[in-house]
Amino acid sequence: MTQPQWPDLAYSALAGGPETPINTQLTVDCDDPHAQAAFWAAALGYLIEDGHDFVEAVVAAGFADRERDTVEIDGRLAWRIGTGIKHPDDVDGPRGAGRRILFVAVPDRAPGKNKLHLDLNVGRDRIEAEVARLTTLGATEQYRIDEPGAFHATMADPEGNLFCVQ
Repeated sequence: MTQPQWPDLAYSALAGGPETPINTQLTVDCDDPHAQAAFWAAALGYLIEDGHDFVEAVVAAGFADRERDTVEIDGRLAWRIGTGIKHPDDVDGPRGAGRRILFVAVPDRAPGKNKLHLDLNVGRDRIEAEVARLTTLGATEQYRIDEPGAFHATMADPEGNLFCVQ
């Protein structure tokens, strides 16, 4: 049997690709995002993100509630719903770039729901164009989230696997 000949992806762009490569992160749905982040940071040699100053500023501005939306971890404020870890070489890089895993508390981890998904980090100003482009490639928009610290469109690929454009 003859093996298929794939294009040399290092030198060719596939039809329908974005103008520039898109940064991604792996998102893990879980019950306790902070415990998961601590485990995986230790397992991979990654660093847990410290968003204390940002979280404190959002709370102080009245956009989030300290009791409802945050949790204290080792004396630092963090979002209750989730946290991320990054490769040490990527910590000082731009937001949305580098090797990152995000752990998010999800109450509806039912059978059939993705427990892992990709986030396409295109930036708020490119979301509409990317959703339109991905729709032409066969994805379908499922819903949108607009809340403190998060804005994204959740989409499904042609087989129904969920991913986010943010």
